[in-house]
Amino acid sequence: MTATTPAPAPDPQHDVPGRIMAREMAEQPAVLRRLLDEGASGVREVAQDIAARKPRFVLLTARGTSDNAALYAKYLLEIRLGLPCGLTSMSTTTAYGAHPDLTDVLVITVSQSGGSPDLVASTRAAREAGAITLAVTNNPDSPLAGVSEYHVDIMAGPEKALPATKTYTASLLALYLFVEGLRGGDGAAAKVLPDLAERLLARQDEVRALAARYRFAERMVITSRGYGYPTAKEAALKLMETSYIPALSYSGADLLHGPLAMVDNVSPVIAVVTDGRGGEALQPVLDRLRGRGADLFVVGPRSQVEQASAGFVLPTEGVAEEVQPILEILPLQLLAHEITIARGQDPDAPRALAKVTETH
Repeated sequence: MTATTPAPAPDPQHDVPGRIMAREMAEQPAVLRRLLDEGASGVREVAQDIAARKPRFVLLTARGTSDNAALYAKYLLEIRLGLPCGLTSMSTTTAYGAHPDLTDVLVITVSQSGGSPDLVASTRAAREAGAITLAVTNNPDSPLAGVSEYHVDIMAGPEKALPATKTYTASLLALYLFVEGLRGGDGAAAKVLPDLAERLLARQDEVRALAARYRFAERMVITSRGYGYPTAKEAALKLMETSYIPALSYSGADLLHGPLAMVDNVSPVIAVVTDGRGGEALQPVLDRLRGRGADLFVVGPRSQVEQASAGFVLPTEGVAEEVQPILEILPLQLLAHEITIARGQDPDAPRALAKVTETH
């Protein structure tokens, strides 16, 4: 008689909306640990090699969630290294055929999949124009990694949910470790992140209660300054792509230049208050929002949350300002997930989205 392999047991969670996104959010502490334990030395080697070539400035290339990670890198590079940098417009080369002189320029392309044709084409063009090219991806075998001179693997493992979660925080950590490597640092400030991330993600019931408060919101405004600004942009993207709530993200400074007029006591405002200089710069904005009677939701230190309509307290004591964004986004990922489910939708399957977006 031939032995047969028993069929795998059915997954009791198979039809639960958002189960894939929830599982991948829960993996983030392990992903951060893996990158710190197994990937940090490789990132440091790449950084040291590039630092020896003394790039004169940096260009960052990305789309979507990865673009928000690239913006975080821009803050790191300018603040920690004093190195001028900017975000590229890929269409200048892919659509218009421009040929800038990129001799001794570091071009960093951030992409979860490393498969989008415009990212590959613009990186290839940058290398041909004399740039030092670095790909930061979750796929070392990707076309993007293949056309780049250097590659950093964010080591997040396969990501199946359409909304990117673990690849975003892994990209932030990889970029932080890279910038620290450029400046000869050891990245020690990141060591506290996995344990803190685990504690934050365990507070899902707290976020679920907040989601009930905002499930009927017709619009949201999300604001921050400094290192927290990329978090505001990423939170807005997560809310829009999962729950379909129009979510507008602004630097606090830009919010005061006109958009503040649309703030009232109906549409919620989420403020990401980093504990440090960025949070200090945001204080006048928070004062104006409170003065307008805004429904203000704060993600940040307890002292800031206590002055808001609602909020989520982050453990910021002893956490360097430059790594707080890796924690700040976690409750906002959970919030997008929970609001979407409360609205009767499935965050695993947002309409009109594909995992790899092939722009040209």
